[in-house]
Amino acid sequence: YQYLRRYKKKEDLDHFFFTPERTEGTEKECLKLLLEFCGRHNPSWTELSNFTHFLNFQLSKCEKSVFCGPAVGADFQGF
Repeated sequence: YQYLRRYKKKEDLDHFFFTPERTEGTEKECLKLLLEFCGRHNPSWTELSNFTHFLNFQLSKCEKSVFCGPAVGADFQGF
């Protein structure tokens, strides 16, 4: 949710890292954003669950990647 929220606002994600202790928004806002980005019309709970698990897995890998870190600088900006 933290990534999707910032992405929708067109904020720079290159220097953002997920913080599990941080609570942002409401459950309603979170669900609305997940429905918007899920890519399915009227998704089931299983589809939303799969989407969030996949997105979480990909973003976790991205945060750990040397190619996606802020240390890479302008060479891969926005990657």
